[in-house]
Amino acid sequence: MSGAAWIAVDWGTSNLRAWAIDAEGRVAAEGASDDGMARLGPGDFEPALLRLVGPWLAEGRVTDALACGMVGARQGWIEAPYATVPCPPLHPESFVRPAVADPRLRLHILPGLCQRTPPDVMRGEETQIAGFLAGEPDFDGVLCLPGTHSKWAHVSAGEVVSFTSFMTGEIFALLGRASVLRHSVADTGWSEADFLEAVDETLARPERLAARLFGLRAESLLADLAPERARARLSGLLIGAELAATRPYWLGRDVVLIGAAGLAGAYRAALAHCGLVARQVAVAGLTLAGLAAAHSALVSTRSTP
Repeated sequence: MSGAAWIAVDWGTSNLRAWAIDAEGRVAAEGASDDGMARLGPGDFEPALLRLVGPWLAEGRVTDALACGMVGARQGWIEAPYATVPCPPLHPESFVRPAVADPRLRLHILPGLCQRTPPDVMRGEETQIAGFLAGEPDFDGVLCLPGTHSKWAHVSAGEVVSFTSFMTGEIFALLGRASVLRHSVADTGWSEADFLEAVDETLARPERLAARLFGLRAESLLADLAPERARARLSGLLIGAELAATRPYWLGRDVVLIGAAGLAGAYRAALAHCGLVARQVAVAGLTLAGLAAAHSALVSTRSTP
């Protein structure tokens, strides 16, 4: 197609995704590439974007594109400074416009969020939070976004009040692939009973986490612990430690899990084991919904006298 009303862009470390949005707010076209932030130099960002969205730009007209993710990091196209919580997840006044050579394109990069005390940052998840709030604007509770670096965000009155991050997913991957546990932990397979038992262990005694991790290796040597059971226990130990640290966030609160079905399901099972029934929301579509909310807010600011 040509002549998109506006363009939505999700630009991460490894991949670039874009959607052409028509005048009725529908997705008219979409594309993706492996031109993520990590593989691009300072002069490579605009060409990479135009390779994907160039066919959607109309001659003689300027088209807005809104981009979220690592494109706004310090190592990205241009740094979009973090907005400090408490604040709305997205606000047009904080969008950053890099210089572009193509006169048909007007790019707006969305900033991430930061917390000064204790120090914490997010970049990309705030757009998913905005997408969730677009559908549930009156939500008051906690959003948990499991992933490589999971986020727990307290949301109230349309603002992110506070949040905390955990490297649980990255630690799981490193331990399973690059530590002594790589000899004991399978890449696939699951045991719900072992997972929940391990959650209990670190919820009760989080200070023993490092010892229990090595115990997985010892048990595989001495008692032939099955690799898929070790995988489930490793996940349970790490998620249990995360839940122990986030009790003030989830205890007695309305909790919504936003993430891939399998991982979010593991968090939901762990929370249910603790007596809390959390809702689970598919992450697909939330980034685009957040970008659409950002575009609406941008248009609104232009029409305000």
